[in-house]
Amino acid sequence: MVAFVYALAMAVLVVYGVNLLHLALVFIRSGTMRPGRRPCPPNLYTEVEPTWPSVTVQVPLYNEAFVARRVIDAVAGQDYPLERFDVQVLDDSDDSTSDIVQRAVHEWSARGLVIRHIQRKERTGYKAGALAHGLGQSRSALIAVFDADFVPRPDFLRRTVSIFSDATVGMVQARWGHLNARMSSLTRIQAFALDGHFALEQAARHAGRYFMSFNGTAGLWRRACIDDAGGWRSTTLTEDLDLSYRAQLKGWRFRYMNSVEAPAELPQDMSAWRAQQFRWTKGTAETAMQLLAPLWRARDLRWSVKMEGTLHLTAHVVYPCLLIVAVLHAPLLLMEHIGLGPGQWYFAVMGLSLTGLLGFFLAQLIAQRELYPDWGRRLLVFPVVMAGTMGMALSNTRAIWQALRQQRTPFERTPKHTDTPWWMSRYAIRGAGLVMAGEALLAAWSVTGFILLLLQGAWAALPFQALFALAFSYVTGWNVLQILRMR
Repeated sequence: MVAFVYALAMAVLVVYGVNLLHLALVFIRSGTMRPGRRPCPPNLYTEVEPTWPSVTVQVPLYNEAFVARRVIDAVAGQDYPLERFDVQVLDDSDDSTSDIVQRAVHEWSARGLVIRHIQRKERTGYKAGALAHGLGQSRSALIAVFDADFVPRPDFLRRTVSIFSDATVGMVQARWGHLNARMSSLTRIQAFALDGHFALEQAARHAGRYFMSFNGTAGLWRRACIDDAGGWRSTTLTEDLDLSYRAQLKGWRFRYMNSVEAPAELPQDMSAWRAQQFRWTKGTAETAMQLLAPLWRARDLRWSVKMEGTLHLTAHVVYPCLLIVAVLHAPLLLMEHIGLGPGQWYFAVMGLSLTGLLGFFLAQLIAQRELYPDWGRRLLVFPVVMAGTMGMALSNTRAIWQALRQQRTPFERTPKHTDTPWWMSRYAIRGAGLVMAGEALLAAWSVTGFILLLLQGAWAALPFQALFALAFSYVTGWNVLQILRMR
C-alpha cells in the first residue's frame, strides 16, 4: 500500500512536470524567445491620436501605511493625457493609512488629477468587494488595477492601452518585476519562481492560445469584459483567477505583455510568504472546484484548452504529492535494503519518473534566459529555489485541505514594509505555530532519512533525499530566525 501511494504521488508530479515541459516547447516553437531583456513594442496610440481610451486606475488598500503614498504617486504620475484617466484609491483601512491617503489625494487633486479617496463602511468581500464598489463609480472604458506593493513606471498605460484596439481583447497582463529581489535568499527564491510563472507559463499560455489569468494587479481590463463575465466575486480567495476564467469562457481574449514590467515588493519574511502562498493555493483550489465543470461543458473550446486549463487550475495538487513523497522516500528505500521493499524494478521505474523535473528546470532556464543577460550565473541558485518552493508543501497542503472542506477563511493580505525591517513592522505576521512545528518535524525526518540512506550506501537516492532535507531545513531555519527576531 505504501509503495502504491508513493507511486501515485510520483505519477502526479510527473504529469505536472511534463506539462511544464510542454509549455516550454510551446514557447520555444512560438519563435518569441530572445536572450536578455526584450525591446519595448511600439505604441499604436501616438501623440496625434485624437481619442485616447478613458482609464480608471484602481488601487485597493488595507492598512498599508508604509507603501500607500508610494503607489499613489506612481499611478497618479502616469504619462497619460490628464483628461483621459482618473484614480480611485479604494481604502478599507482602519489605521493611519487613511490619513496618508487623504493627504496624497488632496495634493494630486490640486495638480488637476481626478483622484478619489473611496471608503466603505464595511470591508465586505475584501479586495473583490472593494474593486466592485469602485467599478460602480467609474464610467471609463478601461480599468487598471495595482496593488499597494507595486510601483508602475510612468509609461505603463501608454504601453498597454494599445492592445485594446482589438475589440475582442478583454484583459492585458504585464509582467511583475521585483524591487527587493536581492534583499535575501528568500526574496531571490520568490523572484526566481515568479519569473518562471510570468516569462514562461504566462507567455506560453498566451502563445498557445490557452486560458491564462489576470494576476490580480499590474493589468488592465475592458470594462465591458468585467460586466459580461459577471463582475468581481468574493466566493474564492483568488478573485482574479475566478474572473479570468469566467471572462474567457464568455469568449474574451487575454493578452500577456512580457516586455512591460511593473516592479513590486516581495515578502521579506517566511510568515508573509507562507500566508501569500496559502491564499494563492487555497483560492486556486476553490476556483477549480467552481469552474472546472463549466470549463469542460464549454462546447466551443478545443480539447487542449480544456486540458491545459484543468492542469492550470489544479497545479497546486503537487504540494500534497510532494509531502507524500518526502515522507515515504527514505522508508521505502530502507525497507528495500532489508528485503521488505517492492523490488528493484519498482525503483527503476520510479527513477525514470524523476524526468518530470526536467520540465520544471527547463521552464526556469527559459525564463531566466528570456529576462536576464547573466542568466547562466542566476541558474546556479536553482537547487535552492527548488528547495524553497518544496518547503511550502505542508502549508499549501493545508490550504488545499481547507478548500476541499469548503472552510471559509478571511482574505489575509501580504504585509509590505519598504525600508522598515520586517520584524519591527506593526504589520508583521506573528507566525503559524503548528505549521512551523510540522515543518521542523519534516526537516528532522528528512535529515534523518538522508543520514540512514548514506549509511546504507544508497548513493542514487541521496540527491533526491538531500533536496527534501534542504527544503524543510531551509524553511525551518527561517522560522527560527523569525521567532528570534520577533522576540
